[in-house]
Amino acid sequence: MNLTSIVNKLYFKSRRKELDQYTLHTEELQQEVMLYLLNRANNTEYGRNHLFSTINKYEEFTQNIPINTYEELKKDIDRMRHGEENILWPGKVKWYAKSSGTTNDKSKFIPITSEGIQNIHYKGSTDVVACYLDNNPKSRMFEGKGLILGGSHSPNYNLPNSLVGDLSAILIENINPLANLVRVPKKQTALLSDFEVKRDLIAQETLNKNITNISGVPSWMLSVLVRVMELSGKQHLEDVWPNLEVFFHGGISFTPYRKQYEQLITKSDMHYMETYNASEGFFGVQNDPNDKSMMLMVDYGVFYEFLPMDEFGNEHPNIVPLSGIELDRNYAIIISTSCGLWRYMIGDTIKFTSKNPYKFIITGRTKYFINAFGEELIMDNAEKGLAEACKVTDALISDYTAAPIYMDTNAKCRHQWLIEFTKEPKSISEFAAILDKKLQEINSDYEAKRFHDITLQPLEIIIARKGLFNDWLKNKGKLGGQHKIPRLSNNRTNLEEMLALNK
Repeated sequence: MNLTSIVNKLYFKSRRKELDQYTLHTEELQQEVMLYLLNRANNTEYGRNHLFSTINKYEEFTQNIPINTYEELKKDIDRMRHGEENILWPGKVKWYAKSSGTTNDKSKFIPITSEGIQNIHYKGSTDVVACYLDNNPKSRMFEGKGLILGGSHSPNYNLPNSLVGDLSAILIENINPLANLVRVPKKQTALLSDFEVKRDLIAQETLNKNITNISGVPSWMLSVLVRVMELSGKQHLEDVWPNLEVFFHGGISFTPYRKQYEQLITKSDMHYMETYNASEGFFGVQNDPNDKSMMLMVDYGVFYEFLPMDEFGNEHPNIVPLSGIELDRNYAIIISTSCGLWRYMIGDTIKFTSKNPYKFIITGRTKYFINAFGEELIMDNAEKGLAEACKVTDALISDYTAAPIYMDTNAKCRHQWLIEFTKEPKSISEFAAILDKKLQEINSDYEAKRFHDITLQPLEIIIARKGLFNDWLKNKGKLGGQHKIPRLSNNRTNLEEMLALNK
């Protein structure tokens, strides 16, 4: 029996059996989570103000507690960061994740409690490994080390009672020391704020290590792996790390990057496993390698609700708990957690693909869409359209963003796409036509607006120079870590800034 089999038997197999019970007791588990959270926080200021001690049913939960965005909770979170206790969660909260889910200048500071670290974030990481080992019993991942690419600490803004950092940095700071035996890079490298320096140091540190697994955001990890290849002089990554077997990825869609990874790592037994973890919590794991949807994690310190996106913005939308969802309907996620977030809209949208167990795909962001003319284009549409265009034209994409042109000098409206290619198609016009056609196939609203070019003209593609998107992020102090490019926008602010740099 190899080391990985022993570790699996000791730490992961029993948990995998618990996950199998999800199909039998999902609604009961969520009810238990709701009541547990209310009981834990009923003596906090927020709990007293919203009568937590009187709530026993979901209907009472919705009547007593309002839907919140960060703006509604900001004053309470600011008080917590200044050292006040028992505000949103019992006791003092030391750690705050600086949210990178937005590229706005205004930062969000998401409270990360000790309980949240253990029962949400670390529990999620454990379940990822449990599912992977269950699907791959011959794995030897613990015979080598895992390369974990995370973010950095940020200034604490002269608040001695709180510490701020990317979520990944907070998790590294609080990790069990034993875990450091099976992970790289070393802590001081992992927490560097300058991504370009960190990338080079990670490549140097890991070049001659036995790396069996890698974890991180696909775009930033790709940058590190390319640097490893440059230093090694090898043609493929398995020539550097022959025992590499899995990439645990999350943060952004893997679809635009899959082909590049498959060209970089050509071994047939390489595995890719998606996770859904954010500053606000750990929500999903791809438990079946043959199904791209993820299983919703229902026994963490997270209670879920869902707002139908076709009712988003309505005064009284029909928000439902997990038991009330419909398959193939687009929902905004609302969470209540053991980090003190109450009925909090995290800004992500998902679509359920199964109820037994509850499984879903991420479809986008509540802020990342184009609906300038009633076309309702979401990120999931964009990713599928680009994947088709890349497949047909043999192109590779590094990054992209898109926004509407409301009316040009000829009184015409269209979508404008700014795309940075790793490998350009031979014909941009062909690429644009395939993208446009695929978007019409998968989005009937877009198809209707494109009918005879009456409302929407054919889309326009502008080629971004190499490094444009990274330069834009660098200008905003957001290069590396968990920061993301806003893929779709209903206004042109971000796109105009990027176009100004595209020289």
